[in-house]
Amino acid sequence: MATSSPSAGSPSAGSKTGGAPGGLRCAICGGESRQPPFRPAPPEQAPDLDLRPGEPLRGTMGRWLQQCPHCAYAAPDIGRAHPAAADAVAAAPFRALIADTSHPPLARRFLAWAHVLEETGALHAAAEATLHAAWVADDMNRPELAASWRQEAVALWRGGPALDAEQSVRVIDALRRSEAWGDAAAAAEALAAAQTPEAVAQVVALERRLIAARDAGRHTMASALPPPARRPHVAHQKVGRAAPAEGLWARLRRLFGKG
Repeated sequence: MATSSPSAGSPSAGSKTGGAPGGLRCAICGGESRQPPFRPAPPEQAPDLDLRPGEPLRGTMGRWLQQCPHCAYAAPDIGRAHPAAADAVAAAPFRALIADTSHPPLARRFLAWAHVLEETGALHAAAEATLHAAWVADDMNRPELAASWRQEAVALWRGGPALDAEQSVRVIDALRRSEAWGDAAAAAEALAAAQTPEAVAQVVALERRLIAARDAGRHTMASALPPPARRPHVAHQKVGRAAPAEGLWARLRRLFGKG
């Protein structure tokens, strides 16, 4: 874990609190802190249907984001920030989110990043970060939080630009996992009727079977497609740096040894 979650009494955004000499300087408050480098190992297991990575990357979520111990700004790199991020971090909703001890600390870190992304207009990226918070809730056996955050992720995806096939599949899975059966079935039916690559069609077919069975559990891509080889999974490059633009079909072909 990059840093411990700050307390409600942490200095507000804009402060120039000192920190570890030679540490990383926060782009929001200017405070310095030590942030251990994170170099993810390629996952060896298939990702979930919502593209949560397999192990060993799966178990490193505590290191995916850095967090400033002074102002609580969280991001993959707290040394960088959108020009409007400082206002988002200083505002009451962000401070309340950070202070909400009813939520797991790691989930709050992802939600803090999601809040900044949403406030700066990056709705799809905010959906991704919110889904990561749901994964934390899954791991902590907090199904009510996981369902709520999946629903929030769906709203963010739908509130942004038109969804691509990958995002549409993830919306379907989030709806199924949160037991929004009617919405999940309608979304799956709509995507099944569209012209999609074979891999997408296979995943959607599995989702439709799971929805019909009222199965809200975790399932992997290996359930819909042939067992994966030991190759980087489709979500691997999304942690820490942006992946090159590539369609879901091409990425799944790489993952499952068909490329």
